Amino acid sequence: MNKIANRQVICDTLMHLAKNNQDIIVLASDSRGSAAMGPFAEKYPNQFVEMGIAEQNLVGVAAGLAHSGKKPFITSPACFLSMRSIEQIKVDVAYSGTNVKLVGISGGVSYGALGMSHHSLQDIAVTRAIPGLAVMLPADRHETKKMTEALVHYDGGVYMRIGRNPVEDVYESDDYDFQIGKAVRLHEGTDATIIACGETVKVGLDACAILAQRGIRTRLVNMHTIKPLDTEEIIKAAKETGFIVTLEEHSIYGGLGAAVAETTSQHCPVPLKILGIPDEPPIAGKTAEVFNHYGISAGNVATIIEEGLRKEG
Repeated sequence: MNKIANRQVICDTLMHLAKNNQDIIVLASDSRGSAAMGPFAEKYPNQFVEMGIAEQNLVGVAAGLAHSGKKPFITSPACFLSMRSIEQIKVDVAYSGTNVKLVGISGGVSYGALGMSHHSLQDIAVTRAIPGLAVMLPADRHETKKMTEALVHYDGGVYMRIGRNPVEDVYESDDYDFQIGKAVRLHEGTDATIIACGETVKVGLDACAILAQRGIRTRLVNMHTIKPLDTEEIIKAAKETGFIVTLEEHSIYGGLGAAVAETTSQHCPVPLKILGIPDEPPIAGKTAEVFNHYGISAGNVATIIEEGLRKEG
């Protein structure tokens, strides 16, 4: 079991890269502890800016630094970054074309018992609707490292959302080709397809294993980049498997499932099940408890696919 949280991976990766790149600047909103950025602030105090609890100013200052040629990385709780400062993200980052990386930490239901005020289940819907802003969710520590390295060289605004606690590995190592906007096929299959992002990718991987035991060959696509979306991989899944289930730690409205539905409905309509958080204030609890309550579990995904194929058959 992996014991390293993605937020720690981001800190470690940026510390390594900042050693030879003084343009890398990390900004926080009284969140260096939550973001695990304390070591970065200590080692590179001249490349760290503490803005306090002022998310709108945080984004504005980062945009100014980007205009000065710096490569700012904002680290702030996703629930606040994506809601309180959305106008600054839209205008100062996306519309102004600034090279700001917005890292939403403790995303989804990571804050557990703190409830709806601290859950970020609308952030993907909001950010992916903004022109000029890329949206990404890494699946595990290995992909977080690859994504962070890629973002240092990516020119443009990005919203990257991660969870709070360590997640089980999806990849065996970081020795694989990662490309922004290019989905990764983690499991081959022709009977059905699971398309997942973020921490739900592991759920999808476990579901594939259960279905394999039942003789059902299931494809798993890790859609780590929600925007720009790999529509080609989605269309292939629709044409080649005929049935898709999407998994996400987000509202069933406006997120990954909606993006997949928008693509299939226009190019290759197939039966589609969007599995996420329904349109209600989510229950409070640990991530696993919330996932299980809403059926975001390997067993339930396997059942949905099995029953869906039976209906189609």
